[in-house]
Amino acid sequence: MAGRNFLSVLVVVALCCPSIYSSNVPAGSRQGNLDTEASAFLKSVDDQGSKECTKVVIASWGYASNITEENKNKKLEASRVYAGWEKENWEKVMEWKDRWDHLRDPSLKRQFIKMSVLGTSALPPADLDKYNGVITDMAATYSTAKVCDYNDLSLCNLTLEPDVTRILRESRDYRELEYYWESWRSATGKKMRKSYKQFVDLANKAAQLNDFKNMGDMWLEPYESPTFRQDLRKLWEQLKPLYQQLHAYVRRKLRETYPGGKISRRGPIPAHLLGNMWAQTWGEIYPLMTPYEGKGSVDVTDEMKAQKYTPLRMFKLSEEFFTSLNLTKMPQEFWDHSIIEKPKDREIVCHASAWDFCNGVDFRIKQCTDVTMTDLITVHHEMGHTQYQIQYKHQNNVFRDGANPGFHEAVGDVLALSVATPKHLHKIGLLKEVFDDPQADINFLMSIALDKIVFLPFGYLMDLWRWDVFSGKTNEKDWNCAWWKLREDLQGIRPPSTRSETDFDPGAKYHIPANVPYIRYFVSFVIQFQFHKSLCLKAGQYDPNDPTKPLHKCDIYQSTEAGNALGEMLQLGSSKPWPEAMKALTGETKMDASAIREYFSPLEKWLQEDNLKHGEFIGWESDGEYCRNDQHTS
Repeated sequence: MAGRNFLSVLVVVALCCPSIYSSNVPAGSRQGNLDTEASAFLKSVDDQGSKECTKVVIASWGYASNITEENKNKKLEASRVYAGWEKENWEKVMEWKDRWDHLRDPSLKRQFIKMSVLGTSALPPADLDKYNGVITDMAATYSTAKVCDYNDLSLCNLTLEPDVTRILRESRDYRELEYYWESWRSATGKKMRKSYKQFVDLANKAAQLNDFKNMGDMWLEPYESPTFRQDLRKLWEQLKPLYQQLHAYVRRKLRETYPGGKISRRGPIPAHLLGNMWAQTWGEIYPLMTPYEGKGSVDVTDEMKAQKYTPLRMFKLSEEFFTSLNLTKMPQEFWDHSIIEKPKDREIVCHASAWDFCNGVDFRIKQCTDVTMTDLITVHHEMGHTQYQIQYKHQNNVFRDGANPGFHEAVGDVLALSVATPKHLHKIGLLKEVFDDPQADINFLMSIALDKIVFLPFGYLMDLWRWDVFSGKTNEKDWNCAWWKLREDLQGIRPPSTRSETDFDPGAKYHIPANVPYIRYFVSFVIQFQFHKSLCLKAGQYDPNDPTKPLHKCDIYQSTEAGNALGEMLQLGSSKPWPEAMKALTGETKMDASAIREYFSPLEKWLQEDNLKHGEFIGWESDGEYCRNDQHTS
């Protein structure tokens, strides 16, 4: 998650009013003068905008890194001041509306167009206070939630990170897992359902003040495509066959682990058995899924602990990967101010995030890091955000963002595809032995697929649910059951117990109460493989005509050619439409899932054969009632 996105507003600043050019000046001169005038105006916007942005980010960091009522009030006050200033200057920007089409420089026009969307600052002050307050309160409910110990109900101080996360990763007790799954949802989502209704109403009001039908439509504006939703649907249809094969294999292996009819042969998988609170990735149960025993494990968690890895060492390792590509070292301010371990003396928002303080100097990460391979990948993900922020820091403030939100999420993950290879882990001393044979390849690809392929339907459905909530297609009385209908239809999972409309299970996932759009992650998981393929070609690590250089074995570590190509794209920020940024790196202008299918093609073929051998049903059929539409009253 990139820190600047949490503001949910565009930084819009203007300090002076545009003057009217004289009509008796020759047309060419008038156009030249207009560009000069617009450039000066936008320069003043940018200078002041960066300063105002810094102020509000400092206040938001203060609260996220120390959750107190005092810091909450400081954050809300800073947001209030920022929004008032932003709205005032937006009005000056809009005085250019009839003239920006006449600008010669497309970059100037693009800045004006981006600034023309005010965002939630369009709300009247009283409504904006309510909007910011309800999001802050929901996020605090999530971040401070605690549950009781399954074996000692008098001990009620277990947090999601690291306590419950470790239990979900390590326990194989069906009832214990069910208990923590249900307890977390009671401690979070269930407590914020009424608040979420207020949030939806205010969010839609803000969107309509920006000339969008609802907030879902406004969220899609950065993707600059009228066919974006249809494009996503086509991508999912490209990927669905691979997911279904993987789902069938996992369901069979879980039946072997949990006998006694707990998991049906043709039904959805119980969500609490998949090693993750939201069943969004299943990599933590890889030990149960290993296709070939004795062919080595690519989970280096135990080795990291044996070598006494610390969170700092994990971040330094990530930094070294970036610098090996000729990308930029982290500035000293990053190491001075980042929070990479959970403090023991205060509550913080533990959800990992990267922060840009808008001044070209101060970049930070906040992460409650655990020494695991999963968190090592997360470290690279967050460091990717920070690297992107550093690379485009020279751009005007309005362009200091990813080419689209999915680009920002993809950067660190692209590097992580190299980091996770047995070849790379062996090179950095975390894997003692590399098995170079087809069975070891299948083991490796399975470990990656349990994260990358498994995530795709979850990454898709999070915002499918919210888009329908914002549009009114899903009525409030059906919120929770609509959620589980999507999870059954797209993911093939079910809750461990019947849910109802007194629950609010979407709210048990951070991005719902914190109001972070999620489709960016689905986009990221598609385009990162397009990026990876292009970078591997540049690094000479992949050759589609050489079976000894398949895509899944590529490691771009120490390739300055790949790093320079990536850096050039990152430096564009959002100054160009995202298809142009993608073309600069890949030669392609559209999102395409063929690179993922190619990467996992050996595993897909193996899954098809294995599922056929065991007579597995591909897909899933409903095998019970997962959610009751009990009458809900706000």
